[in-house]
Amino acid sequence: MAQDAGWGGGAYTGAPHGGVPYGGPPGWGGWVPPPKPGVIPLAPLGLGDLLGGAFTTMGRYGKQLFGLAAALYGGALALMGLAVATAYGAVGDSLERVVSLGHDEEPATGDLSALLIAGVVLGLLAFVTMLAVSGLMYAAVPAVVQEAVLGRAVTIATVWRRAWAALVPVMGALFLTALIALVPMVLLMAGFVGVIAASFSTANGAGGAVVLTIGILGAVATGPLAMWLWVKFSLAPAIVVFERCGPVTALRRSSRLVSGDWWRVFGVLLLVYVMAAVAGYFVQLPFMFLGLFPSMLGSASLDNDPTLTAILAMTAGYFVAMMLGQLVSQIVSTTFPQLVTALLYVDRRIRTEDLGPVLAEAAGVPRQGGPYPPPYPPYGAGQW
Repeated sequence: MAQDAGWGGGAYTGAPHGGVPYGGPPGWGGWVPPPKPGVIPLAPLGLGDLLGGAFTTMGRYGKQLFGLAAALYGGALALMGLAVATAYGAVGDSLERVVSLGHDEEPATGDLSALLIAGVVLGLLAFVTMLAVSGLMYAAVPAVVQEAVLGRAVTIATVWRRAWAALVPVMGALFLTALIALVPMVLLMAGFVGVIAASFSTANGAGGAVVLTIGILGAVATGPLAMWLWVKFSLAPAIVVFERCGPVTALRRSSRLVSGDWWRVFGVLLLVYVMAAVAGYFVQLPFMFLGLFPSMLGSASLDNDPTLTAILAMTAGYFVAMMLGQLVSQIVSTTFPQLVTALLYVDRRIRTEDLGPVLAEAAGVPRQGGPYPPPYPPYGAGQW
């Protein structure tokens, strides 16, 4: 594919970064800063540029990012709340009877069947809903970054259309990445199970020593393999949106872009996911404390033998507060890492494929002569 400003793949055959490092053309003696039409400079990005670009994008495009995320996760939460209420209305009597059983009483088969079916249906609905919402967010964030890099405005409707168009291949990329990393994770769990089984059964015999050794070696070998694969394919969802390709092509492309810079990509991703997890935890704390007050007040009015309905009513405020806290936390922990991942994709292409001149031309930045001396490569910057 020809490299263009529509995020097509393919490397520029000229010298990296325009053939001249930032600092001005030979003989000028002056340093020419890289152009910065949007949230990042169009040059190889350091950690500060990646984090700063992500925070700047959240500030400038907060309505597009957080508005769409709130609508998606809020809609998913409302859908699941309606589903739970419907399920309780259908099997509430069975649940009451099972909960009220004594220690020596067996539940009726019909009650257990009804509860099992309701649980399976709710679980499947929750899985499909969260998969679709996550896919839309993984597609929406790169769509915003694509315009933020150039400093262009973008509407929520435009972001939604791009995210919806890329939903299926993004979900495919996420599924394939999880499936590939799942194999070594299963082996890792099998290794731990082998270690536990050996310690309880034949730990003192030769067979126990063999099982223990195999389990430890399998755990040591497969854990890093799963992490290595996850980092190699971490750019795939962003590539689907930027380059408009299928999931398999995106996985291969991500592997090529990460190649040679795995440790740096791993370090950046580890840092941003830890930051997002810590921020999500602190976001949930106020909601947890707020949810305790109505539960404490409601517990004072309970009888000595409260019904299940009374208990659920007492804890309703706590669960609502927890769900709201989880909603806000999920928005933060999903949006921020994906912003950095999308900027990492831009950085890798700037470093390996000289994407900077293409972005500068697409943003309408005048040719400065220092960072990007003519002639310009014949890229189709109008597709950005």
